[in-house]
Amino acid sequence: MDDEFNVTYITLIGYEEMGKYRYLLFFIMFIVYILTICFSFIIVCIIWIHKNLHEPMYIFIAALLVNSIACCTTLYPKLLVNFLSEKQIISYSACLLQCFLYYTFCASDFFLLAAMAYDRYVSICKPLQYPVIMTKTIVSIMLGLAWLVPACQVAVPIILSANVKLCHLTLDAIFCNNSIYSLYCVPSKERSIFDMFSLVSMALLPLLFILFTYTRILIISYRSGREVRKKAAQTCLPHLLVLICFSCLCGYDIIVIHLEVRSDIHSIMTLQAFLYYPLFNSVIYGLKMKEITKPLKKFFCRTKAI
Repeated sequence: MDDEFNVTYITLIGYEEMGKYRYLLFFIMFIVYILTICFSFIIVCIIWIHKNLHEPMYIFIAALLVNSIACCTTLYPKLLVNFLSEKQIISYSACLLQCFLYYTFCASDFFLLAAMAYDRYVSICKPLQYPVIMTKTIVSIMLGLAWLVPACQVAVPIILSANVKLCHLTLDAIFCNNSIYSLYCVPSKERSIFDMFSLVSMALLPLLFILFTYTRILIISYRSGREVRKKAAQTCLPHLLVLICFSCLCGYDIIVIHLEVRSDIHSIMTLQAFLYYPLFNSVIYGLKMKEITKPLKKFFCRTKAI
């Protein structure tokens, strides 16, 4: 505790496990961070510039990539600074803010993926009703809810934690996540119940909805002609790849934190799990979506020519 400024600092001891690999990991993370920002920004700009891409599917892709940029910016700068620092510390208030932003953007990913799944369901299973159902107003509402609902739900436990008494000032992690509960003197049953409710409402329910919509798409595509199956494969495969990657990442986070799994390489594995997903998003949508790939190739061709 700093008495002069009344600020509580948390020491992140997860970096100790990385030892001599810290500078190598810093270099890799810095490169991945720059590539993620650049690739995502280019694809978002392509969707913004080309009017033929002003459709719900591509708008949701742009929103997902913007969400990835925001999530990266929440974690990466502080991680990079910590890799080069002698002592890895963060104020408790900044730790809570990082935790809030991190889980808000993660939950928003689930909501955006659910919105994308619904868009594909309407497009493939109800093509004649698509312009009536997926209007600009509906898309705007879905985007607003995808960010607003997670922010409100994640804010509740963070606010409740703001004045909780701390018995420990060392956190076995490399950034602030739900492991901050290990700092508290007395576990809160109410907070645990609310966290379980949040997990179900912000992750499990969207995931079940996505599985339901893609099951319906699979059934309709199987019964329809070759063109419908081809369209379904082209537009749904990238979403499924991103969903599987993101679900595995979140599953790892839940297993490690809530079941208190610990090992010598715990922090390195956590870092690897969260390192590649944002870049994976931009690569998948840049290479697998034909309407994005075409202007993307033209962009790089012009860059080479210059």
